[in-house]
Amino acid sequence: MADKAIIYTDGGSRGNPGPGALGVVIADESGKILKEYSHYLGEVTNNQAEYEGVIFALQKAKQLRIKEVELRVDSELIGRQLLGKYKIKDPDLQPLFLKAWNLRLDYEKVEIKIIRREQNKAADKLVNKELDSKSKLF
Repeated sequence: MADKAIIYTDGGSRGNPGPGALGVVIADESGKILKEYSHYLGEVTNNQAEYEGVIFALQKAKQLRIKEVELRVDSELIGRQLLGKYKIKDPDLQPLFLKAWNLRLDYEKVEIKIIRREQNKAADKLVNKELDSKSKLF
């Protein structure tokens, strides 16, 4: 597995709060996709789902023995909170922020990049696919 990975994360909920899911795409530096994940989260807000995507991604990258990560998120709020530019005012996000922040310590280097939604289509597609598959069950 690669020493450095570019990780696209996304999270979303239908209803906010509502049924939520996360999507994660782990690629090497050349852009080759190494792994893709999606996971159903149950009832969450969009921001909670975004944080869960970051946490899940960092946990998976650790399992894959990746040493450096470039996290690409399309949520300006989550990205800026992780960069230390925004305060975490929502008490429901504080424990998620702390979990994500602490997971960063497992890596030699973690970069956070805020990208446009159009640049995060693969992770977004995984979120929607997961939500679509669950909505058919209810």
